Amino acid sequence: MSDFLRIMENEVQIVALSFMAIVYIIRLLWMFHFAAAQELTTPVGDTRVGISYSMLNVVMPWTMESTRTHWPFYIQFVIFHLAVIMGISATFIIPYWPGLFKLNSVVIMFQIVLAAATVVGILRLIRRMTNPVMRLISTPDDYFSLVLMTLFFASGVFAVPNTYEVSEWPLILFFIMTTFFLIYVPFSKISHYLYYPFTRYFLGKTMGHRGVFPRKTGGELPAGLK
Repeated sequence: MSDFLRIMENEVQIVALSFMAIVYIIRLLWMFHFAAAQELTTPVGDTRVGISYSMLNVVMPWTMESTRTHWPFYIQFVIFHLAVIMGISATFIIPYWPGLFKLNSVVIMFQIVLAAATVVGILRLIRRMTNPVMRLISTPDDYFSLVLMTLFFASGVFAVPNTYEVSEWPLILFFIMTTFFLIYVPFSKISHYLYYPFTRYFLGKTMGHRGVFPRKTGGELPAGLK
């Protein structure tokens, strides 16, 4: 392994990851600075049920009309986000647990998911560019973030075997992508995952309070909402 690759895998990644963590901490402190709104109406539902339902909604596609009627998009969603987890995991496995990628089954599993996500990313980019509605609501960050993620997945396909015999360039490109990814993400729409727990919590709390979600007992809606 060259010194350049070793530095990219370790020191550079630690600095980039620390930068992202600092930006996120500052953003969270800013968010917690605001007081949460309080419901003044009489509760007609169970807030705990509402919060649980809202948080778990992402893994219950049958509860959303958009995924019930367009299930291929949900499959794309699962593949894309599973690849995010695997790609990020690979940035830690390669330098700190390289033995895991000596197992062919693990390497193949990572490559299949990352390759599938690359295809999904390309399909999403084409759809965003060709669909008039999507094109109308898309911003430059939408396109750039999608291209960035697609390239990250593609570079991961060639990097996860973690071999140096042929060339170090797949690994070097993967960690260059990772470095840019860590620095850019906090300022892009990719960081939506940071807000997910907050938005789903407050939405679920509000909807549960108002009885939009079924009550904890009986599973029935309040009489006035039937």
